Amino acid sequence: MRILLIAGAFNSLTQRVYAELGDHGHQVSVELVTRNTPLPEVVRHHAPDLIVAPMLKTAVPREVWSTHTCLIVHPGPVGDRGPSSVDWAVHLGADRWGVTVLQANDEMDGGDIWAAASCPVPDVGKSDLYRNEIADAAVEAVLTAVARVASGTHRPQPQAELSDAAKPGRPRPPFRQDLRRIDWRSDPTDTVVRKLRAADSQPGVRDELLGDTWNLHGGHPEDTLTGRPGELLATRCGAICRATADGAVWIPELRPPRAPGEPGTLKLPATLALGDRLPPLPEVPAPLDAGDGPRTWTDIRYREDGPAGFLEFSFPGGAMSTDHCRRLLAAYRHACARPTSVLVLGGRRDFFSNGIHLHVIEAAADPAEESWANIQAMDDLVHAVLTTTDRLVVAALGGNAAAGGAMLALAADEVWCRASVVLNPHYRLMGLYGSEYWTYTLPGRTGPEVAGQLTARALPITAAAGARLGLVDRIIDCPAQDFAAQTARLAVRLASAPTTQARIATKKADRERDEAHRPLAAYREHELSQMHRIFFDPDQPYHALRRAFVRKEPTAAAPAHLDFSPAGT
Repeated sequence: MRILLIAGAFNSLTQRVYAELGDHGHQVSVELVTRNTPLPEVVRHHAPDLIVAPMLKTAVPREVWSTHTCLIVHPGPVGDRGPSSVDWAVHLGADRWGVTVLQANDEMDGGDIWAAASCPVPDVGKSDLYRNEIADAAVEAVLTAVARVASGTHRPQPQAELSDAAKPGRPRPPFRQDLRRIDWRSDPTDTVVRKLRAADSQPGVRDELLGDTWNLHGGHPEDTLTGRPGELLATRCGAICRATADGAVWIPELRPPRAPGEPGTLKLPATLALGDRLPPLPEVPAPLDAGDGPRTWTDIRYREDGPAGFLEFSFPGGAMSTDHCRRLLAAYRHACARPTSVLVLGGRRDFFSNGIHLHVIEAAADPAEESWANIQAMDDLVHAVLTTTDRLVVAALGGNAAAGGAMLALAADEVWCRASVVLNPHYRLMGLYGSEYWTYTLPGRTGPEVAGQLTARALPITAAAGARLGLVDRIIDCPAQDFAAQTARLAVRLASAPTTQARIATKKADRERDEAHRPLAAYREHELSQMHRIFFDPDQPYHALRRAFVRKEPTAAAPAHLDFSPAGT
């Protein structure tokens, strides 16, 4: 079918639905919709067989839903209504949640039901839940609904016909800041963590800190450090530790509130955001290999299971600043000093990496210089992976990867992806040529022609499509919570395989052959010459695109490369 996606943003769920529908043979276009979008004209332009709204914050006008079947993807169970469904799921500590695909009508979230799917709610933040369990359920429900529409025989079920028992959800109000407020004097750690996680990406928890108002983003429990409730106790890896009524929490990021009429503000590592306001606090490192130690937070961990090593990392939003890259490189070198034959690089779930940290770059006194430092640090990390010849390196993607983060994965010997992963192996939409040795690794896996198509078209692809193109070596079809265990089992098996030592020897010979043909330094010099020109020319589109991205400036329309309507083809 010819399907039009309408969405408030081309976010992770919209990308996932776009890529999955394309894999199922549908012709899919995307339109980004605001309150000012003339949606009836947009629909006439595309002439779709079906409209799907994976993430929409505005109502669909009668002129559209009365003439076209329009499916709304609501991230809540049947009967749930309201704009803050996932926030409520985390705040309430729900065990299970769901996604409902319903037909747009004149009642918000009240249309007939085409499909629904349920999902577990693990103890994670809202955005992690949304990108994983909620997205998995959404894709399941969307594919079912689209198949039912295509059949021409299915009758959607009016919500009025459902009994109360068949509607596990109920209407809920918007989750406003007064509901998120933390009482540092009386709220225990578990309550504080739940409030922070219910707002981790947007909007954050509004709070007073060191005499200013901030939005707090992300929350992780700390079992050892304690102090007077509300006071700051320590720092670690850019995060701050703040005392609760019975313990403490780590808060990785802060963002100042947005003033009316002003551009969006930047979400930054907490210590960077506070700057000179931060009082002298101890930097309390967490051991790289914590073993069975106390419950504490760190963004990089290393562990071993026999002959397999696991270097796990998780950075907010998948963004890797200069500091993130340098600390991960140091941890990688530590892991390479260990007596293992397989090293797994990746997180347990959620984002693998999205490349350089655009928020930190935008906040820098000289964004060009910080861009340059950040890309050099990314290149140093990727170079270390490419030149590891005494063991096999596996990139384990429990979540999405894009731009330089996707190229970091391709530096490994094998790329393992959870089946739900979306890959964006390109840089063009941020106005960048790209680095991370992509001119070596991407054509090496796909061939020059396909590599050129991927970087020019700049479209998201599923893990399955990545496997067909040669980007992915193994797909692990499992829930997000099971990915780490599945990866560990497979890695131990790979490390113990009788052919592994021969593969390591072959890998070393291949690297020496490639180096003799064209040194890695030549690829790096070529890529960085392009990036230097872009970074240090203020008229290059990168600077405006970066600013619009981090400050969430409204987009006038979907990029032309997403338009496959009759007028756009």
